Amino acid sequence: MASELKKVPIPRNGVDYRGKVVLAPMVRSGELPSRLTALHYGADLVWGPETVDKSMIGTTRRFDPETKLIEWTRKPSRGSKNPPADAKDSVIYRLHSEKEAGKLIFQMGTSNPDLAVQAARLVAADVVGIDVNAGCPKPFSTHDGMGAALLRTPDKLCAILEALVQNITPEFQIGISVKIRILETAEQTEVLVRRLVATGITGLTVHCRTTPMRPRERAIRGQLRMIADVCREAGVACLMNGDVESRDQALELIKEFGVDGAMIAMSAEKNLSCFKGKADGGFLPWSEVVERYIRYAMEVENRYGNTKYLLGQLIPGKQPVYRRISACKSYTKVCETLGFGHLIERAQEVDISLGIDPDDSGKKAGRANNKNNNNSALAAGGHMAESLSTKPQTKKGLSERGVSTQAEAQLVEAMAIPT
Repeated sequence: MASELKKVPIPRNGVDYRGKVVLAPMVRSGELPSRLTALHYGADLVWGPETVDKSMIGTTRRFDPETKLIEWTRKPSRGSKNPPADAKDSVIYRLHSEKEAGKLIFQMGTSNPDLAVQAARLVAADVVGIDVNAGCPKPFSTHDGMGAALLRTPDKLCAILEALVQNITPEFQIGISVKIRILETAEQTEVLVRRLVATGITGLTVHCRTTPMRPRERAIRGQLRMIADVCREAGVACLMNGDVESRDQALELIKEFGVDGAMIAMSAEKNLSCFKGKADGGFLPWSEVVERYIRYAMEVENRYGNTKYLLGQLIPGKQPVYRRISACKSYTKVCETLGFGHLIERAQEVDISLGIDPDDSGKKAGRANNKNNNNSALAAGGHMAESLSTKPQTKKGLSERGVSTQAEAQLVEAMAIPT
């Protein structure tokens, strides 16, 4: 009788990576509206963008029961240890408590076991897994020994994973995973992977490129089956990453190399419907995907600069509208330029809420004058169709909407934030 396949137990609140096609962690391209769009088109799981441990430590968690958004915010330091009390809070991380429930993996940039545990504790109750970034080669990640720099310090990397497994998994009942790159030789990679899977992690993702390689260079898959075999022996789920372009291709690669799942990155930046299989219609026209993305961006009132960046990825450069979009300075102007007349009313409301001039003059619309500007701004849109969701209501203050901070939650347990 054949022996059963070994599997590291998946914690009660965690998720098994096996059989999953997932969205890769990407700075700028992995913010909330991108993740929601990926889930809409069939992504099984989504990774948030790498978030550095030190940036999370000291944040305040806020839950808005009206929007279902959870945000971790802090006062910007601006080079000072004591930032001004009236400084506007910076949002470090945000998620949708309902639409991402059971689907979101928090990826952390860290090079210190203690800091990793401190940061993980802040978000662990709201996600289904913590992933350590040991693969990003960019200076912003490697400068402090994080990202791909950890591949050169395996003792430190293993210590980080062990600290998270020993402290976070028992307390929050979620799994810990790691994302790496292949090393110069298969022998070196095997030694590293064997050490990593012995730390108690539930998943390992391998980007099939070495640290010096860039995305334009084809992924190297010669080591992939060996890595999958090592992970299988230890009972750890193995995901592959690198030149995975669609769900159907992902499923073929999973079968070919014996891995447990696949992660899509660059293809998702270009068209988030890559998660749809051919049986479900496959890739959709860019205009349809862009409209869906804009709907989510406005629903969560995403920072306009990030939305504009993503539109620059999602709209093909050869399209005549591409240059016109690059000149837009507001959601309203974007919707007008793309011909989304049915979204303009909502776009104007979002612009005003974010302090942006809907008329696209480049000036900031003062929040203090939002109430006075609201009627005239909406009237400027002429006849409008229904907006994205239910009829928008006047935005209430935080206390009116029941928004709770960590400090408030400690004082009033009856208003505890759902996790």
